[in-house]
Amino acid sequence: MTQKKVSPSDATVAGTLPPSYEEANAGCPGYCYSDGAFLWDDENIRRVFVRKVYSILMLQLFLTLAVVSLFTFYDPVRFYIQTHPGLYSSFSLLFLVTYLMLACSGDLRRTFPWNLLLLFVFTFSMSFMLGFISSYYNTRSVMVCVGITAVVCVCVTVFSFQTKIDVTSFQGLLLNLCLVLLISTLVMGFLVPFGLVPLLHTLYGVLGAVTFTMFLAFDTQLLMGNRQYALSPEEYVFAALALYLDIVYIFTHILQIFSYSSE
Repeated sequence: MTQKKVSPSDATVAGTLPPSYEEANAGCPGYCYSDGAFLWDDENIRRVFVRKVYSILMLQLFLTLAVVSLFTFYDPVRFYIQTHPGLYSSFSLLFLVTYLMLACSGDLRRTFPWNLLLLFVFTFSMSFMLGFISSYYNTRSVMVCVGITAVVCVCVTVFSFQTKIDVTSFQGLLLNLCLVLLISTLVMGFLVPFGLVPLLHTLYGVLGAVTFTMFLAFDTQLLMGNRQYALSPEEYVFAALALYLDIVYIFTHILQIFSYSSE
């Protein structure tokens, strides 16, 4: 299959903007090795890419924190969503649809502004679901878990950027952790009717928190471009989505560990 030759723009050649996806795959003289291989690891490209991803991620987290705080602290909203559980099902479906669209369609998630619009709908749906779940927990527990999650994420991010360990090469370990988590979910579903629910939830929460902490380190190093595997700078929406989900899942599993449900 012959690739179409795409001429890079003046801004791309000058190095002020990252090249487009088409330029990267067709060959860009401004960012190529002598043998024609594309140099995605240019420091300027990676710097712009990382800054864009974390800017989007911060907006996602601020939106989520606002929704969770509203559902947790404002009693009329808290009472309304708890008495209308059908809303959770609706937003769950919306979350699933937007996630599949962003995860499965590479062209769609690289097309502005539809990629950002879908990402906003995805984030708001997840925020609603997370706020709905948090509304059933004690407000102090929720705030403690938010703080712990923030500390864990900052530590993992700093570690991922500073360490010489290549976490992107630990794919086998991550796969095994996912299998253990899946088996634990099935075992919990079978044993819940027989009791031991608090103990099982705690163990499951610890396992889930460890698993997604590893995923956060893995996805963070994918942004860096100097490891065994790296994300294309065109995939800033996918990168933000992956990091956001890692942080949300860490929070939900830590919340299970400190699960002091409100009466």
